[in-house]
Order: sequence, then structure tokens, then C-alpha cells
Amino acid sequence: RCEKILSIQSLGLKKRIEHTHAGAVVIGVSGGLDSTLAVLVAVESCRLLGKPADTVLGVTLPGFGSTGRTHDNAVKLCRYLGTAFREIDIRAACRQHFADLGHDPECHNVVYENVQARERTQILMDLANQTGGLVVGTGDLSEIALGWNTYNGDHMSMYAVNCSIPKTLIRYLIETVAQEAPPDLAAVLDDIIATPVSPELLPPSAAGTIQQETEKLIGPYELHDFFLYHFLKYGAEPDKIAYLARQAWHGRYPAEFIEATLRTFLKRFFRQQFKRNCMPDGPKVGSIALSPRGDWRMPSEAMANLWLE
Repeated sequence: RCEKILSIQSLGLKKRIEHTHAGAVVIGVSGGLDSTLAVLVAVESCRLLGKPADTVLGVTLPGFGSTGRTHDNAVKLCRYLGTAFREIDIRAACRQHFADLGHDPECHNVVYENVQARERTQILMDLANQTGGLVVGTGDLSEIALGWNTYNGDHMSMYAVNCSIPKTLIRYLIETVAQEAPPDLAAVLDDIIATPVSPELLPPSAAGTIQQETEKLIGPYELHDFFLYHFLKYGAEPDKIAYLARQAWHGRYPAEFIEATLRTFLKRFFRQQFKRNCMPDGPKVGSIALSPRGDWRMPSEAMANLWLE
């Protein structure tokens, strides 16, 4: 099943490369799950086209929250896959932008975070122009559902290969590749799978480890993906979703925690529709998707009040 999903993603991107006559595939490689899967898919798409792996340009863009672990994994991933590679440090550009805005760089608020995300997207888009290529987005279905991305930052690309893959499934897809990969590549993939999920936009700890862990902020992705499945596929109402989750996760998560996480899911799902209304194209994998062009139409002003009550 994982191999079929990877095939659907790769063939979708292959068609987009052919259609646009792209000379390169530009991907921001963070050393996290989503960008790793995107690079694996892009390399396979190029193989299917008879193009070399270095048609893919992996770009690591270290910022204020980048850690040595994710940076090293990004570098090794591109090296072992044989992609082209560039490293562009965004910190100086972000400091200039803070100065232009009159923003205190010691104030680690949404401005501090989003400046970095948008700077990365600007560089990737311009590199695509420079190389005659296209930017492949890395965001997954779980992030799209929760709006856990920066509008016109990592929210935007020219083709989004992971847009209908939930976060929990991405681990299995990468594991599938790792099982048949050479030892060096497999070791990197295994470490990426074991790395906490994080946008890495806030400074790391004094020990250099990730401080901004997504699942500690919004709740476990395995719960959010469970909610999303029953919400989208069956139109289940909150009481039913909460009941099913209590049965499925009994002994793992307390009922109060499940319901608090469900409230987070509902609030974010409704509030973040405006991001989904202008999301890029991407392949549909399976029966769940949030594309505004065929799968999910909803006004941006829709409110979660009735669902929450």
C-alpha cells in the first residue's frame, strides 16, 4: 500500500514536470518528515523521466530555530540521494527585515516566526526562476487541515506532493523506503523518523535541541488524523468523533485530553479555511483530501461555534 501511494505521488509530479517543461525541481529540505518524503518522491519522478537525481535541487535554509540534528540530516539526505544541493542561511536577511519592520528580534511572536517562513519561500521561488524549475511544496494533509503553516510561506508552492498524505502516514512511507535503502541512507531516514515534529522557528534549547515541538503545542497528530478521517469521510459530528476516539485510544489518552484536542482541531479547522481556498495543486491519494477545486468547498467565514457547543 505504501509503495502504491509513493507511486501515485511520483507519477503526479512526473506529469507536472513534463507539462511545465521544468528544468529543475526545487525543494526546501529541513531534515523533517515532510520535506524528506517530498525529496524521495521528486527523485523517483526524475528517475521515471530518465532525468538524473541532480535535477532535484535540495535547499537547506537554516534560521534561528534550526538545530544541528535536522541540518545534518538534510545535508546527508541530499548527498546520499545524489541531488543538487545549496545552503542559504536566512538569518541575516531576516534581521534586515526585522529592522525594516521595526520589529524587536528578541520578541519571538508570530512576526518573528512568519518572517522566517516567508523568507524561505521567497528564496525557493526565486531559485525556481533562476533554474527554470518549479517549487515542490512539502506540507501534508494534517497541516492543511489545522492551518499549521504560514500563509504565503510554507503554505505556497507550485505543486504540493504531500497535500493528501496525513502526518501519521508519512512516517510509514519513509519507513518503507528505508527498509530497502542502502545502509547510510536508511540510517538518516530512521533518524528523521525519530526526530520530534517542529517548524523550528523558535531558538533551540541551550543544549541545541528542538524546543518548539508541534505535538506539545496542538496535540498528537495521531488524534488529529483520527478526527480528520471521521470528520471528512463520514461527516461524523463531534459527539460521535469524541466517542469513537475514547474507544480507540482508551488507556492511552484520558477522555478530557481527547476532548480538549478535538476542540483544538475544530477551532483550527474552521478558522484556517482561508488558507485552503488558495492552496496549490497536488495529487489526490486515497479518499480524503481538502482541495478547494473538487473535494472541500467551505466559506472562509464559517464558524465552529455549533460544533463546539
